[in-house]
Amino acid sequence: MRPDEQPYVFLAVFFAVALAFPLVPLILARLWARAFSPAKPGLEKNATYECGLATSGDPLVRFRSGYYLYGLLFLVFDVEIVFLFPFAVAFLNLPVGAVIAMLLFVLLLLEGLAWAWMKGLLTWS
Repeated sequence: MRPDEQPYVFLAVFFAVALAFPLVPLILARLWARAFSPAKPGLEKNATYECGLATSGDPLVRFRSGYYLYGLLFLVFDVEIVFLFPFAVAFLNLPVGAVIAMLLFVLLLLEGLAWAWMKGLLTWS
């Protein structure tokens, strides 16, 4: 049977393999864990463990949201280099449409930077 005769058979097989690929190892790992490492809960086993030292104080440390905002802004403006570097390498050989698309990309990034600046996300207080 050729794929063009039954196009949905190929999709069904592809879907089944896509589901089985992550699920089979997870199921096997669960069965292995149940068979060879039975749960033995206790105070010592359920205690918080950090580098071999006993914890002191509240183990839940709350970070300010400013740290996360700086991290997200760094990722957004750092990942743009992944897109700009190949563009810069092939700049002279690109058609006008590609240059306009990259210009639009840079303008959207500048708009995001202006928005972050206007909202005061770039000021550390």
